[in-house]
Amino acid sequence: MYNNINTTILQDERVDGADKTNGKAKYTAEYQLANLAYGVFVTSNIAKGTVKELDISKAIAAPGVLDVIYYANCPAVPGYNPNASERPKNVNEWRGHKVLYDNKVRFFGQPIALIVADSFENANAAIRLVKAVYDKEEHETNFDVLRKDSTKLKPAVTYKRGQEKAFATASKFIEAEYNIPIEVHLPMEMHATIAYWEGEDKITLYDKTQGPKSTQSTVARTFGLQEKNVRVIAENVGGGFGSGLRSWANVPAACIASKKLNRPVKIVLTRPQMFNLAGYRPQSWQKIGIGADATGKFIGITHEAISNTSKYEDFREGIVNVSRFLYAVDNVDTKYNVLPLDLSTPIWMRGPGEASGCFALESAIDELSYQLNMDPIDLRIKNFTDINPENKMPFSAINLKDCYAYGKEKIGWKSRPTKPGTLKENGMYIGYGMAVGVFGAGKGTASVRAVFSKDGRLVLECAVSDMGPGTTTSMTKIASTSMQMPLDKIKFKLGDSDFPAGPSQGGSGTTSTVGSAVDMACKTLQQNLKELAIQFAPSFANKLITEMEVKNEYVFLTTDASVKISVIDLMKLSNKEVLDITITSNGNNPSQMKYTSNSFSAHFVKLGVNPKTGKVKLLKVVTTGDNGKVISPKTARSQMLGGVVGGIGMALTEQVQIDHTTGQIINSSFGTYQVPLHSMIPPIDVWFVDKPDYNVNSIGAKGLGEIALIGFSAAVANAVYNATGKRLRDLPITPEKINLKKA
Repeated sequence: MYNNINTTILQDERVDGADKTNGKAKYTAEYQLANLAYGVFVTSNIAKGTVKELDISKAIAAPGVLDVIYYANCPAVPGYNPNASERPKNVNEWRGHKVLYDNKVRFFGQPIALIVADSFENANAAIRLVKAVYDKEEHETNFDVLRKDSTKLKPAVTYKRGQEKAFATASKFIEAEYNIPIEVHLPMEMHATIAYWEGEDKITLYDKTQGPKSTQSTVARTFGLQEKNVRVIAENVGGGFGSGLRSWANVPAACIASKKLNRPVKIVLTRPQMFNLAGYRPQSWQKIGIGADATGKFIGITHEAISNTSKYEDFREGIVNVSRFLYAVDNVDTKYNVLPLDLSTPIWMRGPGEASGCFALESAIDELSYQLNMDPIDLRIKNFTDINPENKMPFSAINLKDCYAYGKEKIGWKSRPTKPGTLKENGMYIGYGMAVGVFGAGKGTASVRAVFSKDGRLVLECAVSDMGPGTTTSMTKIASTSMQMPLDKIKFKLGDSDFPAGPSQGGSGTTSTVGSAVDMACKTLQQNLKELAIQFAPSFANKLITEMEVKNEYVFLTTDASVKISVIDLMKLSNKEVLDITITSNGNNPSQMKYTSNSFSAHFVKLGVNPKTGKVKLLKVVTTGDNGKVISPKTARSQMLGGVVGGIGMALTEQVQIDHTTGQIINSSFGTYQVPLHSMIPPIDVWFVDKPDYNVNSIGAKGLGEIALIGFSAAVANAVYNATGKRLRDLPITPEKINLKKA
């Protein structure tokens, strides 16, 4: 009945898998340069105020210490100058906190100095020798208290379609509040930078970044350099989840120190520093009102949200946006505020905005289904739309009903109790839940260089990075399909800003964007090979290109397959060493602008709740994706598995805890910030609709990384309610919150 792509997984290999498992693949901190120095940050132990005195005398005299750089001796940085009229034309002000620039403290754990030494050990040992005296000021870090004071909020962004708060006019409606704590990315590889100046106006960086070209541009615009004189290398990235979508304090600090000392400098953040210095999912409060008539037809949705930002920089994301378009409803109004706090700046985290917003929306829809005495899947189908109600444009493709059908069958939805808390198995209350995820699926601009050699091998280059979704494998497979040639004769090179421009890897756009450029480059190469055949191969003289095909390393006539020539012989005959082209695939073309493009997912959960302890045990997950053509089944499946694991953490364990008396994060380690354990991960059935969407791009593929997580936490919360009858609207869902003894 279903085209379950799992059947082909064993035939699909990761082309870079061996290097990443045998240790051959190098990550940023593993590079060793001659005369390398090591930098470590000294960080503040107050949340707000100024550094009145900083005594570095003992630290500078410590063994191996080369310098202690801080606000009093930091070299001038063009991008640190706040006065635009005084900055050179090619310099933009550094975005966010200007490390080592002044004596102001804006958050607990902020770098106030950089110790540079001849070894990491010597630099680290000198930290305790730096003594700071502060003028402390009152700080504000308590989101739950401060969000209730409207004077503390930045002006709201609002949207209205139809009647405001129309949900309250419906025969059945719910209105409820939902809370999500701060969550951190915590990739295995910590953020690191190695900077090396090769003269006054040229610099090379090894950096953990999701966007080599973005980092190149940031460094060039901060230090007043030409982009061509900034090289950023990020061949392998050990996880990012969004934390690598901008440059953090380690980047300018390494550049500053390297220039001051005239030698390469490496800075690697510590695990605790990753909580303060590399972004996080902001804390959010949401209020959803949703109402329907007696048949389940939605009458209105009202969605309000507040999330935190830092006091020195605004960060906003699309928390309320999904409520505007995912379902057919005429009356929608949204309101979104941000609350500045004395914390560091948040950043996009996997499923940015939508992961938070769908937790509230998909939980609220589940709540409404019980009021209507209606199956929550049927309620979603009742309000299904293939026209985006926000912009009135058709979706380029939407196959959510296929996802519903597969997930419903495979999770055993028919066993789901209609009355919560009535099904028991093996002494546990059993519950079933589901929820939907959605994320944009556009196509950006990317350039790819393709070099086809006389030995029949193809090398492709693009300055995109790969933080784990399998970009190298996917691009190699796209090229193999487009060129109709073996995978083992194709190499995709990435992670170097000297390569043709590629996008930052984020927002689920890499495969669509870069893949389209790869496809275009390969088709252009095929065209070139056909032209060479007509020009140099006698058997193809006077033939039409439309009668020719390049396949299985041959050029042949479609009208007579016996007329053929191998591509190697053709290159030799034409006296070509290489065919070398660079192709740019632009963003959405006019035909694609006729549609609104999204990827979709539907997650299904079966779980048990221990009636004595309130502990949740996931028993089975079915996760489905509607993301166009699946390019690489194995890496696509891994993306969905990772999304489930991240969703389990979001739903059940993850939360940053802050001591609001000091402003300090008190669980900044893997020991105290609880990520999911292996024992928490149930059997997971991954399924894709796998229908190409050529309205988006030439390869028919759409983004996958975000939808793998978006909506999953709501599916868990909905299953917990189905099991226990307790509606948990505050993440994470812990045994203490379930507490069935008080039910």
